[in-house]
Amino acid sequence: MSDFNDIIKDSKPTLVDFFATWCGPCKMMHPILEQVKTKLGDEVTIVKIDVDKNQDLSSQYRVQSVPTLIIFKDGEVKWRAAGVHSAEDLEAKLKEFA
Repeated sequence: MSDFNDIIKDSKPTLVDFFATWCGPCKMMHPILEQVKTKLGDEVTIVKIDVDKNQDLSSQYRVQSVPTLIIFKDGEVKWRAAGVHSAEDLEAKLKEFA
């Protein structure tokens, strides 16, 4: 998963959505993340990681529930939370680290 490590080392904030295809709340997050990406554009990177297909990575970041959202900047975890969050909340958090 060296590509993942390259992505999170970026100087702009990267929001990683650890999700599962069978997870109802995860499905609710998809349009919210699209809305955030539309509003913030190239200021941020948004990546979706399927926990069932990426168990090592999920374990490395101690993802115990889905969805888990983590904001990285320069390879460091800046913020993390589980559950569904509004587009406004995510935009505000991402702007904190922009």
